[in-house]
Amino acid sequence: MTADTSPTDRSDELRAAAAAVDRGDLVVYSTETVYGLGADALDPDAVERVFDLKGRDRSNPLSLGVASVDDALRYTRPTELAVAFARAFLPGPVTVVVEADDAVPDALTAGRDRVGIRVPDHDLARALLAETGPLTATSANVSGTGSVTDPADLDDRIRDGVAVVIDDGDAPGTESTVVDPEAGTIHRRGAMAGAIEAWLADPPVDG
Repeated sequence: MTADTSPTDRSDELRAAAAAVDRGDLVVYSTETVYGLGADALDPDAVERVFDLKGRDRSNPLSLGVASVDDALRYTRPTELAVAFARAFLPGPVTVVVEADDAVPDALTAGRDRVGIRVPDHDLARALLAETGPLTATSANVSGTGSVTDPADLDDRIRDGVAVVIDDGDAPGTESTVVDPEAGTIHRRGAMAGAIEAWLADPPVDG
């Protein structure tokens, strides 16, 4: 899925969101799955604000949203197999778990050495990520409540806690599939799970 409105038509809005992220503020942005809650994923203080706003347990890591697989490679250390998997399925509704580089803060990964990578199949989201650099990729909801597919349904706590909401209408609502291709493990089944299973069963490169 791509955004209904061209990012070039919303450049002022994207710049305002990027400026908010640069200040350490949070933004809500549309994706091809659900609405996401974004902050500078490389800034531990901004990441902590995401946990605080969502009321999310610090032991539950966040994913890293980037504009492209090439961008992801700047912050991660994937194997050849993981890179091949990422290029096969991204952009798309898939979170790819790989080894994190030192640039990724422990606050994002809950102290783990691996991080989930998201490259949304959504023009507006990728345009934002191209402006901001890596953002947190987590649903724009209070933990324990349903994911948001219509920005009108944002919890007041979330709406009041962010600087910008990029409204691109209804999102499909299907969760991304979370997969560690190096381990051959699907941690959460969502979109494209069948195609992912088929790829993992017969990868085109050696592990």
